[in-house]
Amino acid sequence: MSEEKTKDKAKKQIPLRVSASLYREIAQWAEDDFRSINGQIEYLLTECVKHRKKNYKE
Repeated sequence: MSEEKTKDKAKKQIPLRVSASLYREIAQWAEDDFRSINGQIEYLLTECVKHRKKNYKE
């Protein structure tokens, strides 16, 4: 694997603050989808970026 691809796959840690109610909603959603909370947040952000790119190209 090239160095650039390896860097792209490396995970970055970011502090994230959300309200207690949003956290509960994401936690329940993650449980429903059999994901960790972190995994659910990453999935949702990935989907939002894909959606944005798709709409930006149109």
